Amino acid sequence: MNTGTKDFINQWLLKYQTSVFRYERISAIVASTLSIVFVIFEYGFYLEQTDEHFIRNIVPVLFIIYISNYALRTVFTNYRLEFIKSTWFEGAFLSFITLLGLFHFFVGFNIDREVNQVYQHVVYAALTFLVMIEITKVSVLISEYKVKPSTTFIFSFIILILFGAFCLMLPKATIGESSLNFLDALFTSVSASCVTGLAVVDTGQYFSEQGQLVILLLAQLGGIGIVSFATFFATFMSQGVSLKHKTIIQDVLSSEDLSSATGLLRKVILLTLGIETIGAIAIFFAWEDSLQFNSFTQKVLYSIFHSVSAFCNAGFSLFPDSLNTSITALDTTRFDTGIIDLRHMYGLHMVIGIIIIFGSFGFTTIEEIFSPAKIKDRLKNPWKKYSIGTSISLYSTIILILVGMITVFFLEIDSLRQDRSFVESIIASFFQSVTTRTAGFNSMDFGSMKPPTILVMIFLMFIGAAPGSTGGGIKSSTFYLLLLSSIGIIRGQERIVVRKRTISDENIKRSYSIFMFALIYNLLALFILSITELENPKIELLPLIFEQISAFGTAGLSMGITSELSSIGKVVIILSMYIGRVGTLTLALALSSTVNTNSYQYPEAHVMVG
Repeated sequence: MNTGTKDFINQWLLKYQTSVFRYERISAIVASTLSIVFVIFEYGFYLEQTDEHFIRNIVPVLFIIYISNYALRTVFTNYRLEFIKSTWFEGAFLSFITLLGLFHFFVGFNIDREVNQVYQHVVYAALTFLVMIEITKVSVLISEYKVKPSTTFIFSFIILILFGAFCLMLPKATIGESSLNFLDALFTSVSASCVTGLAVVDTGQYFSEQGQLVILLLAQLGGIGIVSFATFFATFMSQGVSLKHKTIIQDVLSSEDLSSATGLLRKVILLTLGIETIGAIAIFFAWEDSLQFNSFTQKVLYSIFHSVSAFCNAGFSLFPDSLNTSITALDTTRFDTGIIDLRHMYGLHMVIGIIIIFGSFGFTTIEEIFSPAKIKDRLKNPWKKYSIGTSISLYSTIILILVGMITVFFLEIDSLRQDRSFVESIIASFFQSVTTRTAGFNSMDFGSMKPPTILVMIFLMFIGAAPGSTGGGIKSSTFYLLLLSSIGIIRGQERIVVRKRTISDENIKRSYSIFMFALIYNLLALFILSITELENPKIELLPLIFEQISAFGTAGLSMGITSELSSIGKVVIILSMYIGRVGTLTLALALSSTVNTNSYQYPEAHVMVG
C-alpha cells in the first residue's frame, strides 16, 4: 500500500472516528447492562426452559458486540500498534473467547450434557469478566469528578453492599422457596463486604451454592476493596491510573509512597491470591477422614471458601457452629453420612489460624516479608531490619496473640481440660486468641466463657488487626503509638522515637483521633442498643457489649444473640460493621468540609486537665 492510499484511509477513518467511538461506548453500555441482567436471571431465578433458551441465544450476540467494539477501536484509533500493545490483556481474552465459541459451534453439539453445562458456566463467567473490564474503564475516569478519595472509598463499599444484598435476595440464593428479607440480606451483605462474619442465618444451611458464592465474592472484594480491584485490572489493561485512584490505594494499603502505590497493589493482590491458593490446598489436606464429604468437588469448594474467609478475616463458615461444630450428618442438609466434629481437628485449626495471621498482618507487611524480591534481598543481607511499620505490625501481633492465648488458657482451663489434652488446650487457646482480634471463627463456646475472659476478648477486638490489612478495629499500630505517646507524656518527652526515628506529630494526632472517634461511636451505639435490646429477656448487657465491639472490630464473634436482635438493633450493628471496616477517621474526613489553614497563631491558653 503506497503512502497516498494509506493517508487517504487514515483521513477517512479519522473523519468517522468520533461517531464510531460514540457508538462503541453506547453499545458497550447496552451489552454490559444486558450481560448483568442475563447473569442475574440465569443464576438468580428459576426460569422456564423457553426463557433459558431465549437468553442463551442472545448471549453470543453480546460477545459479538464486545469483539466488534474492540476491533473498531483497533481500526479507528490513531496509533494501532501502540493500542494493541497497551490492551493486550483484553485482546488476548477476547481472542480466547472467539476460539472457544467457534470450537463449541462446530464441536459442542457432539459433547455430552455435563460438559455443555460446564461450558455454559464458563460462558457466563467470561461475560461477567467482560462487564468487570467495562466497569474498570469507567472507574479510571474517577479523577474527572471533584470527589474526595475518602468519599470515593466509602461509597464503593456502599455500592458493593447494596448489590450484594440484592443478589442475596434472589430466589436461587437460598435453599427452599422463601427468599431472604431485605434487612437480613443487607445485614449479611454488610457482614461479608466488611469482612466481619456476624450472621443472622446459618450460612451453610440457609444459602444455596449461588448464595455462598456471592458471600465469598463480597468477602474477597471487601477484604482488599473494590476500588483496589478496579485499579488492579486497570494496570493490566493499561487504562491509566488516576491520582485519586493512587491516593485511595495508598490509604487502603498504608503505603508510604504515592508513586509506588499501584506497583505495591499488583504485588499484594498476586500474593493474596497465592496465599489463598496455598491455604486452600493446606485446608484440603487438613480435613480429617471422619468428615465425609459427599464429593471431591464439595471438599474443594469448602476448602476454597474457608481459605478466602480466613485470609480476608471474614469469619464466615459453612458449618453450623463454625469450627466448634460437633454434630452428625443427620443434623445438616449438606452431608449425607458421618460425624462432623471440627472441635478436635487441631491440624485444621492451626492451618486456618496461620492464614488468619497472614491476613491480619497488613498488605505492606505481607509484601515486605513474602515478596520474592524481598526474600532474595533478605538472603543476601540476613541482618537487614524490617521497616518500622512492619516491625510494629509483627511485634504487636505476636504480643496481642500471646496475651489472648495466656488469658484464655488460664481463665478457661477448667472447660478446656474437660475433653482436651494439655497440648490441645494450648492450640485451642492460641486459635481463639488469633481469631478474636478480627477473624470471626470460633472453636470454643463464647456463651459459656467467664466474664474476665470476655472482657479481654472485647479489648482485643477493639484493637483489631494491623493497618492496611483486611481486619478492623482501631488497629494495632494505633494502640502502639497511643501507648508510646502516653508513656512519653508521663516521662516529659518532647518527641516519640522508635529505632532512632521520630514519630511525627501528625501520626500521633491521627492515632488519638481514631481512638476518640471509635470510643465515642461505640459508647453511642451501646447506648442505643441498651434502649432497644435489653427488654428482650434473652439478651444481657455483657453479650450486647461483646456483639457491638465485635461488629465494630469486624471480628464477627458472638455470644449467640445476633439472630435475637431487633430491627433497630440490626441497623446499629450494620452501621458498626460498616464504620469499623472503612475506618472512623476515613468516614470523618469524607463527611467533613475543607478547612483553610491559617499561618497566624493565637496566644496559648492554660486548661486544667487530670
